[in-house]
Amino acid sequence: MSRPRLTIGTFGTIGFQTSSNGRVTARARYRDWDGKSRLVQATGDSKRAAEQALKAKLAERTLYQPAGIGLTADSPFPDLVAYWLEDLDLEDRLSITTRQLYERNMRTLVMPAFKDLTLREIGVARCDHFLKQLAKHSYNRAKQARVALRLALALAVRHEVLPRNPMDHVSRLRKPPTTPNALTPSEVNAIRTAIAFWETGLSPSGPKPDGQLGAIVEVMLGTLARIGEVLAIRRRDIDIVSALPSIRISGTIVAHRGEPTQRQDHPKTAKSRRTVALPAFAAEAVRLRLARRDDASLDALLFCNRDGGPLTTNNVRRQLRHVLDLAGIEGVTPHMFRRTVATAISNEAGVDLAAELLGHTDPAITVQHYIRRNEMVNPATAEMLERALGKET
Repeated sequence: MSRPRLTIGTFGTIGFQTSSNGRVTARARYRDWDGKSRLVQATGDSKRAAEQALKAKLAERTLYQPAGIGLTADSPFPDLVAYWLEDLDLEDRLSITTRQLYERNMRTLVMPAFKDLTLREIGVARCDHFLKQLAKHSYNRAKQARVALRLALALAVRHEVLPRNPMDHVSRLRKPPTTPNALTPSEVNAIRTAIAFWETGLSPSGPKPDGQLGAIVEVMLGTLARIGEVLAIRRRDIDIVSALPSIRISGTIVAHRGEPTQRQDHPKTAKSRRTVALPAFAAEAVRLRLARRDDASLDALLFCNRDGGPLTTNNVRRQLRHVLDLAGIEGVTPHMFRRTVATAISNEAGVDLAAELLGHTDPAITVQHYIRRNEMVNPATAEMLERALGKET
């Protein structure tokens, strides 16, 4: 009669053998995750000691161990990080930018605190304390560290190296209250004036103007597109001859580490791919820019360097900052133009249209990060109170 088949992760009857020197060896068949039964043994000074040693050995045996992973609960944390990064590359579902961001955050924010620990030593209390200490200095850094640490430990749980993810039980990060900052119409016009003066070439310092910065700002104000999306606009994306001029936002500029700056054939998200009607000021800026471009091919970029290649977002930011510093205007970033336009659209037609123009999937993101709160209460309250509580005549 055949013996009953072991289920995965279980062992059979323990057998004992005593050697000539009195040492006892305990043996049992153990069925691994791959379905194969293997003989596992341990030795002790007595039958009881040998049995305990064998059971401890079986308990430590990993139920699932992909080829080459070699991780256990006693593995150092850097080993898990290395395997996690390899796993991200194998999945190949993240953009290069996001993959590099995860690696940077892990190595600069998380590793300094966990590099000398084993996986077994990383518990809820340690993770919770780490995030709270980091959040004291920067909420954003704590948020980014939390994402990277959670993903790496989740991989250890999926591969049954750890029984649970300690990050599932840390306390919630509390974001400091902030109010989105947007420009007023007079501030927008002051920026236009400063850029126009600099582009005349009369400015005493700074890089020689090439006539693109003013047009870039006008297109950002007219489309609510991100700076990378504006710099990725091609001739084929522009319809300037129709009764309703428009631009299709279909890509962005990326600069991956160790690679030249290039145009990516899709924007940040799927919903970010959109066609935007142009106001008159943006349409005029596009017409003037097209008239100055020598390259008539459909794939020619609207804004480019001297070789026709893409401008880098960092260089445009640096140029804008320099020009506005000369004019005494501080704190303006390309992203502030998005908040400015989003606030204007929200005031005129509501947050849903502002979210659609921004390319957001959730209007809550628009409200939280882009719409400047109007502190003026509806003035109709004054008439209501006058009718209810006004002095009798």
